[in-house]
Amino acid sequence: MKNTLKFPQELMTSIDTMNTLNGGTSQPLVRFQKFQTYHQITLRVPGIKFDNVKIEVNNNQLMIYYFTPVVSQEKALKFPKVLYNNSIPYFVDVNNIVASEQESALIVKLPFNEFAEGYHRDISVSQ
Repeated sequence: MKNTLKFPQELMTSIDTMNTLNGGTSQPLVRFQKFQTYHQITLRVPGIKFDNVKIEVNNNQLMIYYFTPVVSQEKALKFPKVLYNNSIPYFVDVNNIVASEQESALIVKLPFNEFAEGYHRDISVSQ
């Protein structure tokens, strides 16, 4: 007895339609690395110019994304494609986060601040 998996035709059509509407999608490569004095995010997004990639810090969240244009009913709409969205650790110096392009990759460096080595303080009991 042969065991085959059957998908409903409607599901297959909707998957193909969404891919077609989006113009097909390339799988981005997002790599997070930890180094002694900083963390690094390396992004490779085939077919996307790094000028179109947005990097934002908002409420202690780091978000990296780009917009995908879709035309619907003769109106151009932009939908965000999020590549990275995570909280920034307390030991990262938010003011010195930098991004650069190196060897067809976008490199985002998150340097550590003075809290990276830990924080110590003696607290006296008030009376």
